[in-house]
Amino acid sequence: MECGLGGETRIVEKFKLTPTCRGIDQNEEENMRFENKVVLVTGGNFGIGRGIAHRFAREGAKVAIVARNEERANDVVRELTDQGSVAVFFKADVSSEDAVKDMIHAVVEQFVRLDVVVNNAGCGSQHCGINPEDPPGLRWEIFRGANLDSNYFVSAHALPHLAKNRGSTIVNISSTSVFHGNWGLYGAAKVGVEGMTRSFAAEAAPYGIRVNGISPGWIETSPEETAAAQGGGGGWDMPPALLERMGTPEEIANTAAFLASDEASYITGQTLIVDGGLMITDYPSRSSLESVGHRVFSHSGKFGENR
Repeated sequence: MECGLGGETRIVEKFKLTPTCRGIDQNEEENMRFENKVVLVTGGNFGIGRGIAHRFAREGAKVAIVARNEERANDVVRELTDQGSVAVFFKADVSSEDAVKDMIHAVVEQFVRLDVVVNNAGCGSQHCGINPEDPPGLRWEIFRGANLDSNYFVSAHALPHLAKNRGSTIVNISSTSVFHGNWGLYGAAKVGVEGMTRSFAAEAAPYGIRVNGISPGWIETSPEETAAAQGGGGGWDMPPALLERMGTPEEIANTAAFLASDEASYITGQTLIVDGGLMITDYPSRSSLESVGHRVFSHSGKFGENR
């Protein structure tokens, strides 16, 4: 099979598209769709968030990187500024409304305006289902706070500033876990994110603000996570997507940039699935359901160890 995208022809294995076979020539001059615009990325210090920060910066945006891990965030800021981009780190726990309120104020004070918000921050674990040894309220509070409350707090406090610039956008990062029962409270919180994406789209439309989401499948964010997902001791039992590989942070970043751009000016209230075709396989199997749960119900209805 030949792939002639981007002015370059490469031979790839039949029915197996690789990350090098894309419609964007990496040597081609980047579009500057976000020149002089201010883009806020929560969780912009690692993985998908880092990829998103880099993508917007390459297109001329000034990037506000929001995270708790100062060392990682400063590394990303250094990467961007070394490339000639403008990037500033703002430390905040986005599950705290007071912290978010102060952070949004600091971002606007620094950059004067705000054009795009990417709600990427969150936390997940292969052990995030029901666990009788943990207080249920505390367990739910942690996953809801990091994955759902954070989206609401950031979007709500950013809204008045986004409304000043017609054409502003919010992009929420969800997960294909919303369609499966194998990620417990993380998946439940992400269902809330997708519902919030639709409701916020309706509420923000009168101000000219579009709100969309992205639902990634398995994304290769670190060698350790990749090894775990592919059965290297983590026990995640990752099935192959139709494209027979994991996705990359850059591929999610490309989607985020599209949704935030004028090319998507008639799209709002939608969540795009970017999963390499995983959703149309028979995932998850019973083994994958059991492998990712901290504990599972036995046939007797009692809790039992993973089998």
